[in-house]
Amino acid sequence: MVKKLTKTNPNLINLIRKLKKQANSENAAIWKDVAYKLSTANRKTSPVNICDINKYSNEDETVLIPGKVLSNGELNNKVNVVALKFSKRAQEKIENAGGKCLSISEIMEINPKGSNIKIME
Repeated sequence: MVKKLTKTNPNLINLIRKLKKQANSENAAIWKDVAYKLSTANRKTSPVNICDINKYSNEDETVLIPGKVLSNGELNNKVNVVALKFSKRAQEKIENAGGKCLSISEIMEINPKGSNIKIME
């Protein structure tokens, strides 16, 4: 019998519930997708480096990472990055490039429909 995966972090559990509720109320599939990605096993998610964000994003774009952002590489674009966690150095690099670091809860309030957001894994 397969053991059911359960998260133990209460903040993460509440965030997943909020994402699912937002997806249903706004009819926005992006929040359901992010909730699913956050509810998977931690070993299946890999952190995203700044160099990957720089490579796959354009100027003034909003990028959502359902995990952690690490500081490897340089950021040349002004990009708003939304993530579950940021390393301290990654947050400094994003802000020095003119972008913003936002949490997933903040972007749900700012952009309830989830329009013009790119998901990176």
